Amino acid sequence: MAKPLIAITGPVKGAFGPRFLVALAIRLYGGQPLQLRPGQEPGQYSFDGVVVTGGHDIDPVLYAAEPEVEPKHDVARDKFEMEVIDLAINRRLPMLGICRGAQLLNVYRGGNLHQELSSHREKTSHRWTIFPLKTLCIQSGTWLAEFMGTETAKINSLHNQAIAETGAGFTVAGRDLDGLVQAIEDQGYGFLIGVQWHPEFLIFMRRQRRLFQALVNAAASGASRRSGSST
Repeated sequence: MAKPLIAITGPVKGAFGPRFLVALAIRLYGGQPLQLRPGQEPGQYSFDGVVVTGGHDIDPVLYAAEPEVEPKHDVARDKFEMEVIDLAINRRLPMLGICRGAQLLNVYRGGNLHQELSSHREKTSHRWTIFPLKTLCIQSGTWLAEFMGTETAKINSLHNQAIAETGAGFTVAGRDLDGLVQAIEDQGYGFLIGVQWHPEFLIFMRRQRRLFQALVNAAASGASRRSGSST
């Protein structure tokens, strides 16, 4: 049986640690990672699933907003990853968006973002941490609830921005204690979920690894079809 090929997107340079950890999690559950960067042509690859990883803030021009904070954008990456998402949506491939990736999935569907979060914080700290110190409140009846197997979980926080209005087809699957969106999903799609935290830094926790396991499992049927069509 063919291993599902999972595309992992990211910047041209850097982000070695997160990309390595995502690839490790993909391999752990029987997938084959494919690292993609701006400058490559995603249409040349027959992958079965996608992980859009974290990184710089998204250019607000993509959701028709004026900049509210000092820009830290990667325009080339925005364009490239929007192309990958478009290709994956057209092929109906399973996708997992992480942090910036979740935000970009939301923007692709017509949603928008909070460009700064400090003014929205009352119950939680705005400091960044890779450690699971913040509380995630999970909506019952969602994929996220199924994967996590719990109503609350501890997550990390490495983001400047967050999802405000959700894009078409997305529902909120989880929020933090301040009510800020921490996860979105589209149950009508097949497998399409975005999480605001970084599960790759928490792969020592079983329930965090389940996100990658679920993605690989969802992509496996596509890999089987690809293998069958090539014989």
